[in-house]
Amino acid sequence: QLQFVESGGALVQPGGSLRLSCEVSGVTLDHYAMGWFRQAPGKGREGVSCIGPSTAAAYYANAVKGRFTISRDAKNTVYLQMNSLNHENTGVYHCAARWGECDLSKLSSYNFWGQGTQVTVSS
Repeated sequence: QLQFVESGGALVQPGGSLRLSCEVSGVTLDHYAMGWFRQAPGKGREGVSCIGPSTAAAYYANAVKGRFTISRDAKNTVYLQMNSLNHENTGVYHCAARWGECDLSKLSSYNFWGQGTQVTVSS
């Protein structure tokens, strides 16, 4: 059983930065793609970024390309560095695991989800 501990969410001003962390236990992530998904108030979840298991190829939603960076370490932790934040980045950020490679368009293919961490961008 995978367990997630997400952290790093906060209230930040527009233009600021945050680093989200997702520590996973219960399984080695060697064969799992790890994604970050955002759920804005009153809306469904949408893919933000994903990193593949073996090659660690990274994928980003168009709205965050050049501002966000996803990474993973050898200790089962996945990070999302978020720079130049704006109001549209507000939401609850969930990390999720999917067997195999990334596919940000198929939320249902991510079998395991964390509880999320709140990011609020406001002046």
